[in-house]
Amino acid sequence: MLEETVEFAVVLVTAASQTEAEAIAQSLLEAKLAACVSILPIQSMYRWQGKLEHQQEWQLLIKTRINLFGQITLHIQAIHSYAVPEVIALPVLAGTLPYLNWISEQLD
Repeated sequence: MLEETVEFAVVLVTAASQTEAEAIAQSLLEAKLAACVSILPIQSMYRWQGKLEHQQEWQLLIKTRINLFGQITLHIQAIHSYAVPEVIALPVLAGTLPYLNWISEQLD
């Protein structure tokens, strides 16, 4: 059975290294702002200060509740190495009720 909801979100954050990504993930989990964080190596291309950049980065997929987005943003900005870190939330439109309940149980 699927539960339709916009209570939950996946927050995307990129980090400069695997070490930084793991530190951010651990910090969010310890603060109970995330139930789970998946970390993936990625190649990013973007424009920064008028110049085209191509870098290896690490993508964090943070499973959480949407109402924690503000706290997550402040938390990440305080520890992230980037001047302008990516912190964007994608709503979870539907998910299995047992998984969504598990997410809720992990968070404050």
